[in-house]
Amino acid sequence: MSLSGGTFSNGTSSGSSRGTPSFGSEADMELQARMELKRKRRMESNRESAKRSRQRKQQHLDDLNSQVDQLRTTKQQLITALNITTQNYAAAEAQNSVLRTQMMELESRLSALREIICFMNANQVPAAATISANNPSAIMSATANYNDPFGASTWNSGMQMVQQPIDHFLYQCF
Repeated sequence: MSLSGGTFSNGTSSGSSRGTPSFGSEADMELQARMELKRKRRMESNRESAKRSRQRKQQHLDDLNSQVDQLRTTKQQLITALNITTQNYAAAEAQNSVLRTQMMELESRLSALREIICFMNANQVPAAATISANNPSAIMSATANYNDPFGASTWNSGMQMVQQPIDHFLYQCF
């Protein structure tokens, strides 16, 4: 109990009793009802907002999972392409090695043929110089031997293919 306005009170406002609400308490109740309605609307709005947020989060997660799947597929395709490229590279390296070996062998053969031609040219040119200048038929036969040292009958089809490069290098001997 407290003293209010010079009278004792039991905790209720003046002019009202417990059983019958007064005008002030009705306003309070309306205010509380409006506040309760606002609170319910806010709660409903928050629920909807949280639901939308969860949906956005789920959509984002689904998008990320889809992107992961796509990246995995791309990765697998790139690995496959890399493996094929690596195999092609290894095959090309092996083929290049074989070709280099063949080239070295052919260069060695060509060098040997050049040496043979130079040797033959070195041996036949002095022989033509020792032939008498008064005997033109001897000079002609020596020149014929110079142009065809083995004779036409010894050149078979395989040698004819080699003859063109040899003829090209014939005059490059020292």
